[in-house]
Amino acid sequence: MPPLSLPSPRRLAGIALVLTGAVLLGLQAFEHLPGSLSDEAMRALQGGLLCALATALGAFPVLITRSIPVRIADGMLGFGAGVMLAATAFSLVVPGLAAAGDLGYSKWGSGAVVSAGVLIGVFAMLWLDRAWPHAHFDSDGQATRPQVPARVLLFVIAIVLHNIPEGMAVGVAAGAGAPGASGLAMGIAIQDVPEGLVVALALVGAGMGRGKAALIGMASGLVEPVFALVAAVAVGTFGTLLPWGLAAAAGAMLFAVSHEVIPESHRNGHETAATMGLAIGFCLMTVMDTALG
Repeated sequence: MPPLSLPSPRRLAGIALVLTGAVLLGLQAFEHLPGSLSDEAMRALQGGLLCALATALGAFPVLITRSIPVRIADGMLGFGAGVMLAATAFSLVVPGLAAAGDLGYSKWGSGAVVSAGVLIGVFAMLWLDRAWPHAHFDSDGQATRPQVPARVLLFVIAIVLHNIPEGMAVGVAAGAGAPGASGLAMGIAIQDVPEGLVVALALVGAGMGRGKAALIGMASGLVEPVFALVAAVAVGTFGTLLPWGLAAAAGAMLFAVSHEVIPESHRNGHETAATMGLAIGFCLMTVMDTALG
């Protein structure tokens, strides 16, 4: 497949600014269209778009830098894992238990419903992972588990799969009107910045041009507003799905952290940096969930 012809970095910056402006104008248009979206769905879309823009912001610096120290990259991945773990516990599982109780479940029943929902999320992500197998990359940017020749395409699929539970979490929390929905969206957006950079740098390490890697890294976050909106509408339409939706999003996040993020952060032998990043990310998200909840 011949390489794509890409615009210059300056033109790419202009494109990014235009796209950002278009997103903001689109949000304003939605707000002035009566009945187009509920308030909860609108908040979910805004949260998902915030995460997508954070991913794009993180991927953009790859246009001016070719690499960062591997130890720092692994620490950044660990930071993202910590944010996602805290979000799973405090922004999804705990509200899920409360929602199940509000629906009349006993404490035992609430625990069983949330546990079942978590397992549903885990098995759904496991099915997606097996349906679309992908490759992981080592420190030299080489595929360690190549399954088809188009290893870069497979890596992008892995990125998309990783972002699905993040979008679901934002959408379910916003659709439920959860007090910590804003903190959850902000926390995921913060961890999406280094994630976008690591993704783009990995693509460059695999031999892709910096412009194309930046564009793919920016686009990888677009799945988040889509799934945020879908999850918010589903929860808003079927109120009894709320504890199940929160729990399924938690399970999907747990799968992403355990199956993707932590193994990648430990792959190059920098477990200490990754663990410290995880602890910092977990604590930061805990503070944000408490302060903004």
